[in-house]
This record gives sequence, structure tokens and C-alpha cells, in this order.
Amino acid sequence: MIFMHLSDLHIGKRLNDISLLEDQAYALERVLEIAKRENVDCVLIAGDVYQKASPQAEAMTLFDSFLTRLSKANKRVFIISGNHDSDRRISYFAHFLKNMGVHVSEAFDGTLQTVTVEDEYGPVCIHLLPFLRPSSVRRFFPEKEIVSYEDAVRAVIGQKQIDKSMRNILVCHQLVTGAETSDSEEEAIGGLENISPSAFEDFDYVALGHIHKPQRAGREHMRYAGSLLKYSLSEKDHKKSVCIVNMKEKGDVSVTLHPIEAVRDVREIKGEMDELMKMPYSEDYVRCVITDELPPPDARVTLSTVFPNMIKFAVENSKTQTEMEVSVDNDVENKSVKDLFCEFYMLQNGGQNPTQRHISIIEEILKEMEEKTHEAD
Repeated sequence: MIFMHLSDLHIGKRLNDISLLEDQAYALERVLEIAKRENVDCVLIAGDVYQKASPQAEAMTLFDSFLTRLSKANKRVFIISGNHDSDRRISYFAHFLKNMGVHVSEAFDGTLQTVTVEDEYGPVCIHLLPFLRPSSVRRFFPEKEIVSYEDAVRAVIGQKQIDKSMRNILVCHQLVTGAETSDSEEEAIGGLENISPSAFEDFDYVALGHIHKPQRAGREHMRYAGSLLKYSLSEKDHKKSVCIVNMKEKGDVSVTLHPIEAVRDVREIKGEMDELMKMPYSEDYVRCVITDELPPPDARVTLSTVFPNMIKFAVENSKTQTEMEVSVDNDVENKSVKDLFCEFYMLQNGGQNPTQRHISIIEEILKEMEEKTHEAD
């Protein structure tokens, strides 16, 4: 049986207030192409389907279309909720969807949910474990001391008593110790969220979600598929992909990675203003760093003609010694004149803040202008 493992779709996410729905639709189209080309039998989606617990209508419409096309192509789908999802919203219509071959983890009730499928080698048990917090598990196991996330996961898995003579797959959305994280994931304070790889040793393949970089997690057949797209600058060097898992008889499992093409990349460019302005026009999501000693006052606006989807702008030169981040904020109406003056001054003077004398002068000028305006009225 051939499985496709993907996760962390985050449908509806915005990058610096830019909607990624078009990018996500393009990526999901590539997923459908791979599923068809590789003759996939089942698709495992390991959580964080949506960016928000209450997704917008457009995000839900996109995911509905994706599921419908998978179902029409006779692909069985297994979905769990992640920490960004609402388990009740994800499981809405779960019983009805089973008739279409779509199996969704239901609101957690203290048990490990299992669906069994068959192939020429016999049954495969697919276990669905939605994102768990100790607080959500503790009430179902009053006799156990459940403090950490590992305590919670071990309690639920241990209650199931996995038959290790059969082929078992776990779809799970948790943080495994040793995984390489990025800025996009939410982590619990104090390291309590970390779970030892040994907690999952009873499974032939563990389809993990939560970490955005594709990677092994302790062993070859326990993997993070990674997010569908690059969702922060810390992911700019990631190679996004989906896992194709070929499971034959017990103990015969192989995994191949298939790259996911993106319509726009996330990257960083750095250099002097003239050099950057000579680069080809690009709608990629870029962080622009200019190194001019005297940056033009309108540098960010000028660069946006070449990079309209600029998500960060910074100045780095000998005066600043360190990078000066200047937020890409087009909401000028919400800024005071003093704030706008300070930003202009920093751009004009290599990132140095205006002195109190400068602030006092601009405040006096603004006060005079306000008084003149009242007199004119």
C-alpha cells in the first residue's frame, strides 16, 4: 500500500499581512499531481490543516475542494487536528465523510482512534492521534500523574495495547525531542512539549506534523513531512516536499521525498541599493537588506517597485554596526507625524535615532501648525 504523508497546510495563513491562499491552492494542485503520478492509495494529513481555529470561508472552501478531488480520485484520506486547529471544527461531519473515504480524528475522548485498511499483505492499522496537551488528557486518566506532553501521549498509546505483529501507522502532531524547529512553530515553555522518540517505538511508520522542516525524527520511518510552503524567513533554506511511503509486508517500508514546487519563494537579498535595483522583477516574498552608508530616504518604497511582496526591509552599514529592521507597514494613516519623522530620520541617517532635541523641534513645529489650523478655522 502506498501512502502520501503531508502536514502543516496552514490554509488561510498570511505572511506579513499578504494572503497566501493563491500560493496554497497552487501547492495543493502539485500535491494532487504527485498523488496521481505515484498511484497513492491513502493520504495522511498530520495536523494544522488551517492557520486558525476559526478559519475564514475562503480557506475552508479551498480545503473542501482539495478533499473532494482526492475522494473523486479514489484516494482514502486520514486527517488529524493540530495545535492550530479546532478539533471540533475539523471533525464536523466526520461520520458523514467516512462514506467518502475521508477519516477525520474526532474530538479527543481519551482513546486512540484507529481505522483498519486492507491490501494484498493484509490489514494495516492507521491510528489517529490529534494534538494533545496534558490538560486535555489528565481528566481521562485520574489515576496517572500526567505533567508533561510525553506523559499524556504515553498514557493514550499505552491504553491501546498496540498489536505489534500487525502493520501499524501513527498519524501524530507533537514535538519529538531532537527535531530541528523554526520560528513558525509554537512551542510550550520549559521544554515540557518534547516527547522522546521511544514513545512511538510500536509503530512501523509515524507520520508527524508540527515541525515545518522535513526531517527524520529519531529513525528513518518516523518523519516530519514539513509544512506545505515556507511560512517564515527562518524557513527560507527549507526544501519543501511530501513523503511517499511504500509499505509492503511487515518490516518492509520505504520512504521517498517528492519536492513541492511553489509559485513564489521566500528568500533574502542583500547589497547596495543600485545593485538590488538591477535585479529582475520578482513577486517572491523577500527580505531586502541594503548596505549603503547613506541610504536614500525612499529606499523601501523604491525597492518595492522591483519586489512588490517585500516582507522585511533592513539597513546594515558601518553606522548601525548591527542590522536595523524597518517594518514594512503600509498603514501610514495609523501613524503619527512624529512616528513618520522618526522613520524618515533613521533612513536618512543610517539607522540612528533622532535626538531629544530633534524630537522637541518637530513637536514645536507640529504645535505651531496645529495652532495655525485652529486660527484659520
